[in-house]
Amino acid sequence: MSCILALDVGDKTIGTAVSDELHQAAFARTTLQRQPRGYRADMRAIRELVENIGACEVVVGWALNMDDTRGPRAILCEEFAARLRRFLKVPVILHDERLTTFAAHETLASAGMLGRARRRVIDSVAAQEILERYLAHKRESEGCVDGT
Repeated sequence: MSCILALDVGDKTIGTAVSDELHQAAFARTTLQRQPRGYRADMRAIRELVENIGACEVVVGWALNMDDTRGPRAILCEEFAARLRRFLKVPVILHDERLTTFAAHETLASAGMLGRARRRVIDSVAAQEILERYLAHKRESEGCVDGT
């Protein structure tokens, strides 16, 4: 079994997180800087990461509104995922990312991380939160609510 890669896609950065090979735990990885030259450079960077870590699928955070509607940010996430599907040979899945950045801020604040240090890792911690929620959803939908 291979790991799963999660992405928290922003305008300037893309936070990344990976699962373990058993898909039980998620780990914040790195934050990629978005390329001003256009989306193809971003796609190539993600494809290289997928190949280097041996990811079997990619989860893209889907920024739905709190009332379950699709606003401009959700549509951008959908377009990003659609482009990524053309660049990758593994499945690309959209997964609800509502409040993951808030949860990431709470996690980092409780760890005493402030200011610049927090800004450097917030996107990857948000990606970790997206991945943890996706893994839990996947276990529940497969009937394995206890993680086994």
